[in-house]
Amino acid sequence: MNKKKWVYEFGPDKTDGNKDMSAELGGKGSNLAEMSSLKLPVPPGFTIITEACASYYELENKLDEELKKQVLDSISSLEKQTGKKIGCSNSPLLVSVRSGAPVSMPGMMDTVLNLGLNPSVVEGISQKTNNPRFAWDSYRRFIQMYADVVMGINTSILDSVLEDLKEAREVQLDTELTADDFKELSEVYKNIISNETGLVFPDDPEDQLWSAIEAVFGSWQNQRAIKYRELNNISHKIGTAVNIQSMVFGNTGDNSATGVCFTRDPSTGDKKFFGEYLVNAQGEDVVAGIRTPWPINQDSMNDSNCKHSTLEELMPKVFKELTEVYQKLELHYKDMQDIEFTVEDGKLYLLQTRSGKRTAAAAIKIMIDLVAEGVLSQQEALMKIEPETLNQLLHPRIDPDVEKKVIAIGLPASPGAVSGEIAFSPEVAVAKFEAGKDVILVRKETSPEDIAGMASSKGILTARGGMTSHAAVVARGMGKACVVACSTAMIDYNNKVMLLDGKNYSEGDFLTIDGGNGEVIAGKIPTIEGEISEDFSTFMSWADKERRLNIRANADSEVDSKVALKFGAKGIGLCRTEHMFFDPERILAVREMIFAQDKEEREVALQKILPFQRDDFISIFKAMNGYPVNIRLLDPPLHEFLPHEEKDKINLTKSLDIAESELEERISSLHEFNPMLGHRGCRLGVSYPEIYRVQVRAIIEAAIEVKKDGGVVLPEIMIPLISIGAELLLIKEELEQEVKKVLFEQKQDLDYKLGTMIELPRAAITAGSFAKNADFFSFGTNDLTQTTYGLSRDDAGKFLPEYLSHEIMPIDPFVSIDVEGVGYLVKIACEQGKKANPDMHLGICGEHGGENKSIQFFHDVGLDYISCSPYRVPVARLAAAQAAIRSEK
Repeated sequence: MNKKKWVYEFGPDKTDGNKDMSAELGGKGSNLAEMSSLKLPVPPGFTIITEACASYYELENKLDEELKKQVLDSISSLEKQTGKKIGCSNSPLLVSVRSGAPVSMPGMMDTVLNLGLNPSVVEGISQKTNNPRFAWDSYRRFIQMYADVVMGINTSILDSVLEDLKEAREVQLDTELTADDFKELSEVYKNIISNETGLVFPDDPEDQLWSAIEAVFGSWQNQRAIKYRELNNISHKIGTAVNIQSMVFGNTGDNSATGVCFTRDPSTGDKKFFGEYLVNAQGEDVVAGIRTPWPINQDSMNDSNCKHSTLEELMPKVFKELTEVYQKLELHYKDMQDIEFTVEDGKLYLLQTRSGKRTAAAAIKIMIDLVAEGVLSQQEALMKIEPETLNQLLHPRIDPDVEKKVIAIGLPASPGAVSGEIAFSPEVAVAKFEAGKDVILVRKETSPEDIAGMASSKGILTARGGMTSHAAVVARGMGKACVVACSTAMIDYNNKVMLLDGKNYSEGDFLTIDGGNGEVIAGKIPTIEGEISEDFSTFMSWADKERRLNIRANADSEVDSKVALKFGAKGIGLCRTEHMFFDPERILAVREMIFAQDKEEREVALQKILPFQRDDFISIFKAMNGYPVNIRLLDPPLHEFLPHEEKDKINLTKSLDIAESELEERISSLHEFNPMLGHRGCRLGVSYPEIYRVQVRAIIEAAIEVKKDGGVVLPEIMIPLISIGAELLLIKEELEQEVKKVLFEQKQDLDYKLGTMIELPRAAITAGSFAKNADFFSFGTNDLTQTTYGLSRDDAGKFLPEYLSHEIMPIDPFVSIDVEGVGYLVKIACEQGKKANPDMHLGICGEHGGENKSIQFFHDVGLDYISCSPYRVPVARLAAAQAAIRSEK
């Protein structure tokens, strides 16, 4: 019987995995294996597969015995490769223990460096290297990291001890402390840990190893990792791999360094090698923003690091080798790479490569350039960009005509101009967000624990860090505006105040940040919409060439229609007529219609509604000249138009010339126990056919007027909430009579379509029986999801998070279509509808029309078009292209 293979080795002598095994080895492990296969300078190690994470939880937080045996075998193999032995003071093997999920989750899980150290090993390293400062610096780092990750100590206690020591020694940087300082610090740390936990800090490397592996698996379920997965729709079940790798040291002295680099600029996409490094440091120092990193070359210089030497100047041989490596990796992966490296005593080592997080504008430029360079085909380029990231391109910018007071300039880490109230902690940011306020999260530097606050904020401002800091990387991934390294900001968390430009800014004060140029501005500044670049237009033209699905937008006004056209929509898939009713003058006429005692009173009120409905349709038809406009007749229950405020009730009593008591009686008579399943949609058309007739008259009269002026009009009239074919037939006959009447009065001809919205399970199941009476089906997947699940979208938030966290549902069905249930109903309706009426067209106008996975389903099921909000049109265009490309393969 074959034993389960839990461990995969990588290194110059033996490599088991490759870049296509990210599901098993995680992103980090698969790329370490791939780089090893390319014979790049990767420290040897091994990866425990992601499945072991699930096994760990299934065994009630214990490691499988066969897994432990394979780990020990791989440690022995590592000892042979390196000529070192774990726990040996003469030639010790030290390892890093890092997480690595199949999907990138930057900073969300835990890492332990320098594992294998204890006092005797430290003394051995000190004597062998003749560098006691390096040895004790590494030990204090190990204690601090192990205490945090494995023992659960609040490291702010240890941080404060370090700060106190620097203050006592009258130094500012860790690098200015001596070996004796670090030796003393290590003992203080261990005493604190003992007092806090009652435990003795472990000296046995094997005990350290098992505890670190368990801690990495445990970090899969920490709150920041869970929150990140929820925000990014990542399954909780995939688990993390564990990468155990022989240590290399960037903190052995001035001939050592650690850094992060990008093969192209992650903010602009420009073809220039870009990165930051620190001399005499370990990798965590760069991403944590503890020290301001130095530029690797002239292209990486900015205002905060320009006084420092570049890596190219300081270590020219290393820089030349790093340049050759980055060029090889970018060509191999066919994408911009984010590379972590360490230099130990003048020798370069690679610790990580991955497709780099970048702004959406940068991503598009990189793809355009890689196609021009012959590295990628257009199809390959289209598949490299996540459609959701295109939302970043629509970020606003500061109105150039408005005066502004720039109080500081930091580094432009992630684009967009946003204003909000200052929050100095993630907890306050979340609370303000839940209270409906816009927030700017202001931190010295962010850490993974800040994830909820970052997600709740419009923008992020940090005093420290560089372009590769945690704040910068995560903000870019989230599409949040971010400014980092605002070094003039003096932040006092205790008193909740920031001193900037000679003024104190308190929690709740307004700031504006511009992540495009790094400006920090006092107060709330108006913004304007972003502009679509030539690169964007080129890239989207590639998408349009590939996609089969047409893209429309949900738009209820001339303004929305123009925005939709700007972003590439080719028509309107849903114009909700009720959204036109809430202007104060209009709502009064609508309420008169609702409270009418008979048909005659209703028609008097409807005649007041007719002109403004007609004018609205004229403006929309003109804006969408030549493209179809699908208009849904009145859908919501009438209670949504009822007055609630006392002043509105008084105005209505005057308009109706009735007493307030009579008004209250009428309001009470309209009350429904479950109005969303009550008197709404086509049921209003059956009860009050004059309402739909007036709306159709307004549509046709508007279309004729635009046509007379030389415009091209393609109106589609949609009857909502059909459940029985007889409803559709009855209303269709009524409406066609009204259309003929208007055309006769106007002595005009007009092409139009009349169809229905499929949003009830019965309609989907029986679609074939009434398809011949419809020119089109449009799927209202919002209500179809509600009625299929028996869920209210407005109330499901009270319990749906528990369903998602327990993965009873893999994803919110209102976000991504439930293919198995709701999708099955859509598929049945499409098949039956086309069979009964081959000439009909099929579309979708629910929120799912702008979601990537749903769009793949709509492509596969054979819809003709999808419709989404105007600002999601670019997302839908790219997702539709990717769906078509996948279907070809």
